[in-house]
Amino acid sequence: MLFTIFIFLAVFSVLVFAHEMGHFLTAKKFGVKAEEFGFGYPPRIFGFYKNNQDKWCIVWGGREVKDAVSTIYSVNLLPLGGFVKIKGEDDNDDKAGDSFASKKIWQRATMLSAGVVMNIVLAMVLIIVGFMIGIPQVLDDEIDPRVQVLEERIQIVGVMDESPAKAAEIKMGDIINSIDEVEFGNYIELQDYVDSHVNQKLNYNIKRGGEDINIEVVPELRSETGRGGIGVSITETGIAKYPWYLAIWEGIKTTFSLTWLILLAFYELFKNLFVGQGLTQELAGPVGIAVITGQVAHMGFIYILQFTALFSINLAIINFLPIPALDGGRVLFLIIEKIKGSPVKREVEAAMHNIGFALLMLLIIFVTYRDVLKFGDKFLSLWGKIIG
Repeated sequence: MLFTIFIFLAVFSVLVFAHEMGHFLTAKKFGVKAEEFGFGYPPRIFGFYKNNQDKWCIVWGGREVKDAVSTIYSVNLLPLGGFVKIKGEDDNDDKAGDSFASKKIWQRATMLSAGVVMNIVLAMVLIIVGFMIGIPQVLDDEIDPRVQVLEERIQIVGVMDESPAKAAEIKMGDIINSIDEVEFGNYIELQDYVDSHVNQKLNYNIKRGGEDINIEVVPELRSETGRGGIGVSITETGIAKYPWYLAIWEGIKTTFSLTWLILLAFYELFKNLFVGQGLTQELAGPVGIAVITGQVAHMGFIYILQFTALFSINLAIINFLPIPALDGGRVLFLIIEKIKGSPVKREVEAAMHNIGFALLMLLIIFVTYRDVLKFGDKFLSLWGKIIG
């Protein structure tokens, strides 16, 4: 369990740190002073900065630094990503040349959007690395002959409702090692074997995560195929290792494809909310993400890499939603400023951001409550390990 917690914190920290790095780099590019750039969240342990005599100094603890002419690069107590404090970001009246508020609208919008872009870029890099070292992939006739395929296996990619597989708690993602100790060269051989044993008890040896389990299932005549089956969709998968020049192109394509699919998923989510269908069951909060991280962590490094990339894209999209308190909400206020010719009153904008933040916290609390109901046993086990 401690390993799960470590992986969860590491993944979350990498994503947040990359996001804040995007804001930091673009601020420096446009000549805006980043007053502090920290690894982790305060309280501050120590930091480095240049003073007004152009000498590097060290500051211990959270005391105020008055002679810093450069960014304070700090290490903080809470190991959760990082933060950047940009001069004038929350003060429209600060018109100093090195202030955020003094810059043109397109420059401020770029600085606010840079964190989202950095999360997309991080996902792209992770996916490219995944293709280079070997990534789980469905095997079909379209696989480039230059791609090396390892660890071929038959994997479950769907479980139908009210089926023998559902009743036996077979899950999507399970790998079928054998049936009755018989191993199969391809999924057609497996389907033929199951079809020939209708109404007979079969012993499935399943690989799930890092362990092998045995599950007994009785196949039945399935109306959708007219053949014997247990109600699963299967395919052949393997670890596909791409040459570096193919990995780069495939990584770029895959990142944009995943971004588009996740955008469509968010569209469906909000459409369901507006038409009164409520939140979908697939929406996960902090507890759900922690549990999923633990499951992925035990599957191996490449799965952690894939999960981190997907999480990074999700974080980017969520942050760019036009909701006050998020980067997208701040960009929305810049668009309003451009249209009306003057900034929105600081008090009004601050109030909107506070309301947006409060609503987001309520949503997180609600989703976390649902997570605890859904993953209750796993969550209590994890919590028991922490405090035990």
